[in-house]
Amino acid sequence: MRTDSHEERIGVFLDYENLAIGARESLGLKRFDFGPIARAMAERGRVVYRRAYADWSGFDDDRRHLARHQVELIEIPQRMGTSRKNAADIKMVVDALELAFERAFVTTIVICTGDSDFTPLVQKLRELDRRVIGIGVRDSTSKLLPPACDEFLFYDSLEGVEAVRDASGKMGGDAVDGGDDDGGSVPAASLDELVISTLAGMQGSGEDVRASTLKRAIQRIDPTFSEADHGFRGFTELLRHLADRQVVEVSGTKRDPDVDLVTGGGPSKAAFDLLVEVVGDAGKKGAVMSGLKTELRRRNPDFSERAIGYGGFLQFCKAAAARDLVAMAWDDKRGDYLLSGTT
Repeated sequence: MRTDSHEERIGVFLDYENLAIGARESLGLKRFDFGPIARAMAERGRVVYRRAYADWSGFDDDRRHLARHQVELIEIPQRMGTSRKNAADIKMVVDALELAFERAFVTTIVICTGDSDFTPLVQKLRELDRRVIGIGVRDSTSKLLPPACDEFLFYDSLEGVEAVRDASGKMGGDAVDGGDDDGGSVPAASLDELVISTLAGMQGSGEDVRASTLKRAIQRIDPTFSEADHGFRGFTELLRHLADRQVVEVSGTKRDPDVDLVTGGGPSKAAFDLLVEVVGDAGKKGAVMSGLKTELRRRNPDFSERAIGYGGFLQFCKAAAARDLVAMAWDDKRGDYLLSGTT
């Protein structure tokens, strides 16, 4: 089989009950959405193995959603007390170790849980020369687990989670039901947003990005993607069009150039200018972050922090503060960040 030796092969294991309970109690999500995890992993490599462990009798609404993401559901029969939890943990540990021993081509193993009981598994997988990525809900993740991993991602901060939480809130906490579509799914991204958010995610993994690797990552996120559907004869032509609009920066070889985020100007400058304008209009009292995005979208319906490479609105605001465009501080009374002008 022909493979790219530089592309990571990824196996994903989900301690589903731990994640679902954490998402419900900490994030207010009726149903855990696997989509943000699928996207984050697609930016890092090719996912060849996906398994989720639970007593599925308690998660009827989740089965169809996971099946559409090609996740194999491992049934843990109903038992009393902690024995069922232990059974799920042991089965997941055995399967992860079996994968590490029998599938040498799998370079990265993703353990999705916040349970510190999996720390010995993580350590053993690293002894077997596997890169280990952990994923868990922030408030339900043990402090012992993240330091054991090569990389740990908090589910709360993954791209797409914020949009799912917004959708759940509009429906009174229930995921939106779209018939055959997944409930609470994130709307399809525009071309600019798809390219920029994928590029930002890849650079977050610390790698230089070539046009060819960027296209492969985009196609892992959206297998139907084709530059021809957008009127371009090739992916490099599409990137040069985006570069002319200051959406990305392109440099290097003609056939497979390097691609980078824009350092200044273009859509990112317009977005930061809009934020500064809205915060400035709030005056000395400042602007509470929770209502700020709504006001930005009221003034510019096309505003999207994802379209300029930020995974969430909080990250976008922090980037503005780091550039000294706004001042940002936590307000205990409001339980939220307060943004104000710097002049």
